Amino acid sequence: MSSWGGQVLILWRFHISVEDDKIFVGIDVSLASSAVCVLDERGQILKQAQIVSEPEAYISFLSDLPWPIEAIGLEPGPLSQWLHRGLQEAGFELILMETRQVKAVLKAMPVKTDRRDAEGIARLLRMGWFRPVHCKSVSAQEMRALLSARKAVQKALLDIEQSLRGVLRNFGLKLGPVSKIRYEERIRELVAGNSALEAASAAILRARAVLRSELSAFERRVLALARHDDACRLMMTMPGVGAVVALTVRSAIDDPRRFHSSRDIGPWAGLTPRREQSGERDVSGRITKAGDASLRTAWFNAATVLMHRARPCWLKAWGLQVAKRRGQKRATVAVAGRIGVVLHRMWLDGTEFCMKRCSKRSPRYSGYRLTLRHDRKEEVQQLLAGFSLPRRGPHRDAVPGNAGYDAAAEQSVRARFPDRHPGTDLTDIM
Repeated sequence: MSSWGGQVLILWRFHISVEDDKIFVGIDVSLASSAVCVLDERGQILKQAQIVSEPEAYISFLSDLPWPIEAIGLEPGPLSQWLHRGLQEAGFELILMETRQVKAVLKAMPVKTDRRDAEGIARLLRMGWFRPVHCKSVSAQEMRALLSARKAVQKALLDIEQSLRGVLRNFGLKLGPVSKIRYEERIRELVAGNSALEAASAAILRARAVLRSELSAFERRVLALARHDDACRLMMTMPGVGAVVALTVRSAIDDPRRFHSSRDIGPWAGLTPRREQSGERDVSGRITKAGDASLRTAWFNAATVLMHRARPCWLKAWGLQVAKRRGQKRATVAVAGRIGVVLHRMWLDGTEFCMKRCSKRSPRYSGYRLTLRHDRKEEVQQLLAGFSLPRRGPHRDAVPGNAGYDAAAEQSVRARFPDRHPGTDLTDIM
């Protein structure tokens, strides 16, 4: 009899029935195999096993359990989204648990094994002390795969160019500032006459040409994908936000409705200050850097472009005011967080970015001047026919004494439009 079978036998001997108990399943996933631990409501281990990291093996194991399943949990990882999709199609609800929180709990164990990690995950599920993580849709995963491949090719291209600079520097050949177009020509000028350097640089230049061609293909694919996505087109109306930033935000957030408020975007992306308080000690440090690093990088790059190269807008003016008080770097981080909030709200509302900040008054006001619909404007003209209402300016106090002034008519008009600003002159808006 297996060890887990002996544990079930012990529960039966003490007359503790587990047939109707709800169970919690913790899974520690690795590339080849996964450790599974099953707990009951009292925290007793009912079963432990080692299964293959395949959706079919998971479904077979969970289907054979004789107890009703309350929750199934695992940490997010390279295989978690694939396993989540397979189990969901089979009718099992899988919970992805926030990695930092789970890691902090499992770190307290003196002995760390896959079996103990699965037990720790199951106990966290039973206590409810975890933070669920959103599982991205297939389209979001495909966007992220495209962006990751583009980033890898771009990084390889930069690395190979810098490596060639380093090789030539050993011989006193300085490349200096050069454009992408003149890079190859400048290299050939420097290595001319040296057969060894010509052979070495020729191989690197051929590899560079291939990487540049592939990077251009990725750029065209990214631009086409952003043009055909409604959310990306809305985001790209903000200065500093291009196709790469828009697709990064689109793939990272995936579903904007999963956030209760747009202000939750900053803490979720790790762009809020870290705080450590104990007794009389209260320290606010750097940003937490929790969440998606590529999303923070995209917002920071967009904020940098907005602060230095974009045309004037209300967000840039706000960032420059922060820079005067707290410095340029902190202002850029603050603008990056605010860009995330604004992009999320634009995505939810389906509105484009406004270069000028909208008034806090009703949308029908522009400053102190009321903007009426055409039908209401004609109604006001009919009501005001034959009357002279008070005007703005230095003679405003003397208006009641003017000929033709009718206070009752003004009261009637103002009663018909109670949402109008009290200081607005109706005759000025006709």
